[in-house]
Amino acid sequence: SGLLVALFLGIVFVFRSVLPFEGDLAVAASTLAVAASFNPLRRRVQSGVDRRFNRSRYDAIHTVGLFSQRLRDEVDLEELTDELSAVVDTTMQPRHLSVWLRDEGGES
Repeated sequence: SGLLVALFLGIVFVFRSVLPFEGDLAVAASTLAVAASFNPLRRRVQSGVDRRFNRSRYDAIHTVGLFSQRLRDEVDLEELTDELSAVVDTTMQPRHLSVWLRDEGGES
């Protein structure tokens, strides 16, 4: 928000000093310029925040969705265990991970 306010005030100042028109027209033109730059600026700030706080690891719903798609196609138990470990490591980043599997007979 502060960045947008500073951008707005800067553009108003530049428009008033450089362009031949004054007053409300300069404010209206600067408002349109800030409105046009809002989404690109918001995306850049959001990506910086995401990088700073490693938000990608908290995108668990997306990661689990990808894993469930892979789960439908996978039949090798070892490969599936490796995939599960990778998903848990990506989303939770635990210090240690163990996967317990039941015997084929249904006994644990």
